[in-house]
Amino acid sequence: MFLIVEESKSKRAQKMPTSLLLPVSLPLPNIHRKSKKPNNGNVCHVSPRIRMSHQTPNSDLLTTISRLFWGKSLPPQLLISTVRYTWNSTWHLMMRQLAPSDPSGSYSRPTSNFRSNSSSRQKTRPINLHLYAALACPWAHRTLIVRALKNLEDAIPTSIASAGLDGSWEFSGAGVVAAGQVLAPSSDRANGCKTLKEVYRLRKGGYDGRSTVPMLWDMEKRDVFCNESYDIIEFFNSGFDGSEGDSGLDLNPPSLKGKIEYWNQIIYPTVNNGVYRCGFAQSQEAYDVAVNGLFSTLEMLEAHLATSRYLCGDALTLADICLFTTLIRFDLVYNVLFKCTKKKLLEYPNLHGYTRDIYQIPKVAATCDFNAIMDGYYRILFPLNPGSIRPALPSGCEHESLAKLHNRESLVLMGKQSQVFVS
Repeated sequence: MFLIVEESKSKRAQKMPTSLLLPVSLPLPNIHRKSKKPNNGNVCHVSPRIRMSHQTPNSDLLTTISRLFWGKSLPPQLLISTVRYTWNSTWHLMMRQLAPSDPSGSYSRPTSNFRSNSSSRQKTRPINLHLYAALACPWAHRTLIVRALKNLEDAIPTSIASAGLDGSWEFSGAGVVAAGQVLAPSSDRANGCKTLKEVYRLRKGGYDGRSTVPMLWDMEKRDVFCNESYDIIEFFNSGFDGSEGDSGLDLNPPSLKGKIEYWNQIIYPTVNNGVYRCGFAQSQEAYDVAVNGLFSTLEMLEAHLATSRYLCGDALTLADICLFTTLIRFDLVYNVLFKCTKKKLLEYPNLHGYTRDIYQIPKVAATCDFNAIMDGYYRILFPLNPGSIRPALPSGCEHESLAKLHNRESLVLMGKQSQVFVS
């Protein structure tokens, strides 16, 4: 097997052959060059001798070849253009599988295949359910928070998946899933499977679609009950009212349903899915539309939260849970990896205080694993981060920072005082 390497322009000028045929397995000698300029202290001197002990054979061969033909100069333009074209084509191919897009290059999120509306749940409410979730996923995070706030840990046992190198969900740990304790990747506690795809395929007739979290599994029917996150949190909120252990908290009260729906219609397309439309955009035009829509909504939310503790007033609702799971990941992931770079969440005083307010609600912090979140994006989304290098955790995202006083309860007091004054 041979490697064809183009010669530099200087070689061609001397009428040397335009290409060399080098056997890949042939060892190449160390190359010594004398420096034409003395090292005057302002120039970093790099010895051209190849040090085999610190490099793999493949990297050493590539380094030797590059130094042989290009010396200290950049690779020729033809090579750069070829690599750019090849990588760009490969990137688009991978992105089509990872993030389907419309003709404009805008990300189009696939719809969930297993929905569960309120009427169907009332007719046939499963008794024995198991939740499959993941700590990195914001959609699954919703279900873990509502499950905790409603005290459903015993009623709805869970298995925590982690992302494999191929992007699929797998069960590789033996983490904690008990109430009130920090969650961690676990084994499949319901079916004993190695991957989530195996669980989906257990259903009658099998399944070859996207195996996503969150997913509610019906243990008796051995079938998927639901894999749409909002359907699941609605079910958790009302489907176990009055049962043993239920906290009695109502995150979707009838009096606020109109407001909750209003905020969901704004937040989902521009923020929840908006950050993905930024990160998965496959054209400049698609990215520009997504990023402008995202930050326009964040500015509007910042202004609204200056006078309202939560989105719908004084009460925490499902709309807040949905917004929180995106905000808690914003500076960690979306600001950098998804190119949501106009501002950090830390630069929005009201939004950041609002995030801290929800984070400090009992049981919520235990559902937030920042290392798992960063691993699930930076080390798994290869097309967006080919080197899989995970950046340092931003200081504003550390527990100590999120646990600082937010004083947002004073907004409730101010609202009541203004109402008294007006009356």
